[in-house]
Amino acid sequence: MKILTGKNKNILSILIKAAIVVFAFWFIYHKLVANKNLENFASLLRDIPQVEIFGIIGFVVLLMFLNWFLEAAKWKRLMSHIERISFYRAIESVFCGLTLAIFTPNRLGEYGGRVFFLSPNRRIVGIVAMTVGNIGQLVLTNVFGAVAACFFIYRFVPIDHLVFLAVVILAMAFCLFFIIFYFNIQWLNGILLSFKFTRKYKKFYSILGRYRKEELFKIMLFCLARYLVFSFQYFILFVWLIPGLQYLDIVMMTCLLFLIQSALPSLDLFDVGIRSVTAVELFKHVTNQHVAVIACTASIWLINIIIPAILGTYFVFKLNFFGNPKTS
Repeated sequence: MKILTGKNKNILSILIKAAIVVFAFWFIYHKLVANKNLENFASLLRDIPQVEIFGIIGFVVLLMFLNWFLEAAKWKRLMSHIERISFYRAIESVFCGLTLAIFTPNRLGEYGGRVFFLSPNRRIVGIVAMTVGNIGQLVLTNVFGAVAACFFIYRFVPIDHLVFLAVVILAMAFCLFFIIFYFNIQWLNGILLSFKFTRKYKKFYSILGRYRKEELFKIMLFCLARYLVFSFQYFILFVWLIPGLQYLDIVMMTCLLFLIQSALPSLDLFDVGIRSVTAVELFKHVTNQHVAVIACTASIWLINIIIPAILGTYFVFKLNFFGNPKTS
């Protein structure tokens, strides 16, 4: 089998990067053109002063950057046991991952976008480290979502008191399971070592044993900060475009929306349809302004997913498929 020369590797690398960028822009363009929900959002803004529009939308966009910079800081922290990376390189890898995530199922491309900024022999371990961070984010989504679900059932679902008590107990057990599992992530290392088939891959997942409770708590703080930031984005837009909504209702429905989204397999680019339908079904209990609900959801999708994915195309060209990444 002929081994690729250095020149051929460079050519192949450039072709792959160009293909990723072209594919990403093609997907984004066609999805934006077909998205009628963004037109609804634009129509809602017609009678609002431009200064107010630019002020609020600009603030939500700034929160988007804060959200992904927090994710970059979390990624840098996760990698401290594996490979030292600068904060700027962490930002590069996060935004590059967002570009690859939009056209891959369940954001799998995000893993590739990040780990190809690492040294080749540390990429698989990097995937394990990224999974730890994602589990932390999932724990918060499930915990806040479960609490919100209890309030939702209490307010809107006719149910016997004993059955509701059982639901609350079940929700508490659900939350407790995820919290205990996360703060004892090293247990997963022991479980994998107990199987002969997985034991031979221990050099990749043994990193799980290095994350102690103190370290996991610090990572969880990054996850919590991110959760608060993107929740606040929804809160701002719903308060702005649907006056009269109770603040606690917005918080409850937003937490439920995140919980349902995390449980549904999806493609980032087409996720806006799932988000919109879910948001309408939830918010119909507290408002009949369905167009405004869909518009808010679509605008958050544009700001949090599409804009970062477009920005990430620049960093795609810094991917290094065959060698060590350049320092930055």
